[in-house]
Amino acid sequence: MENNNDKTMDRRSFLRGTTLASGAALGAITLAGNAGAAGTTAPTVLGDDQIASAEVKVAPSLSEAEIAKLPRVKQEMVAPPFAPKHDLIAKGGPKVVEVTLTIEEMPWQIDDEAETIALTFHGSVPGPLIVVHEGDYVEVTLENPETNAMEHNVDFHASTGALGGGGLTHVLPGETAVMRWKATKPGAFVYHCAPGGSMIPYHVIKGMNGAVVVLPRDGLTDGRGKAITYDKMYYIGEQDFYVPKDENGEYMKFTEAGEDFSEVMELARGLIPTHEVFNGKVGALTGDGAMKAKVGEKVLFIHSQANRDCRPHLIGGHWNYSWEAGSFDDIAGRGHETAIIRGGSAGVFHYEFLQPGVYAYVNHNLIEATELGAVGHMVVEGEWDDDLMKEIKKGGTS
Repeated sequence: MENNNDKTMDRRSFLRGTTLASGAALGAITLAGNAGAAGTTAPTVLGDDQIASAEVKVAPSLSEAEIAKLPRVKQEMVAPPFAPKHDLIAKGGPKVVEVTLTIEEMPWQIDDEAETIALTFHGSVPGPLIVVHEGDYVEVTLENPETNAMEHNVDFHASTGALGGGGLTHVLPGETAVMRWKATKPGAFVYHCAPGGSMIPYHVIKGMNGAVVVLPRDGLTDGRGKAITYDKMYYIGEQDFYVPKDENGEYMKFTEAGEDFSEVMELARGLIPTHEVFNGKVGALTGDGAMKAKVGEKVLFIHSQANRDCRPHLIGGHWNYSWEAGSFDDIAGRGHETAIIRGGSAGVFHYEFLQPGVYAYVNHNLIEATELGAVGHMVVEGEWDDDLMKEIKKGGTS
């Protein structure tokens, strides 16, 4: 691709100036009304078919002086599918959880043939999983190194006001923004870059999204009074990519973020991705990258898709408990086989592995799984249980 310095500066000016203007205008809509405490709804369950009226519990508002006295914890960012260290049940009162997200615009190999310039939070697709407890404060430092070409920000679906913080975190290359939000709703939520206009879908489909889990302070329950624990947490971020091809049918290659904006968006408007993958690449969760467990271990899966609906399914198992819409205020589903994740949300699924072997974790739109790449593996060690399944006969018909 032709890329002289003048054209690069023109493109950077366009990418920075137009997104900053549109983002600032959108942010101004909500900033004036961004005050007051948020409420948390906790339903009291009477039975499987009866739910009492929800009692609204308003989390106490703290002054800046009170927040300044809270303990501070720096959460180490780890690449998916792994989750940061966390407690299943909160210890003590609210904390300020410090999170640093460094934006990286980087070459990204999707499969053996297709590559792109990915826009990432912290160098992974999806961005790192953040785990806090209800009532905690999340203090986010968003860093946009001067070596980047584009303006960015971050919108947390778990937060309240200012476009999820997107109106407060616009950063040009070389800038840093710090923003604090309160985790008022227990559940799993998407976060993503949303600089404004057409740049919103462009940044999301280039990999710039992740998820936050807000655990109840007293730990997970099924909504019927039963506590739910887990031994491991895995994060699967499903990503749709749109990689344009040239007149010869070859995937086009670009050298700088934003250079492919017109081609990618023209392709994306057709709503048919060239790739639908887990954790950024075809095969990212297979082979050496496969998720692992042992028979008897309980695993909590977090599955997000920031742009399109998807259908996670575990071949060889089914969810013991599921929060399909991501809200831990919901009564957990039981024994579901396949879930629907709405585009722009995250779901949570719990499973205790009872048989060893390789489980396929797929998008059960099987075209997207087998043809576009939405397949991962769960490798489980342990002893086989013949009571659950046994091969009786194999071979000829006689």
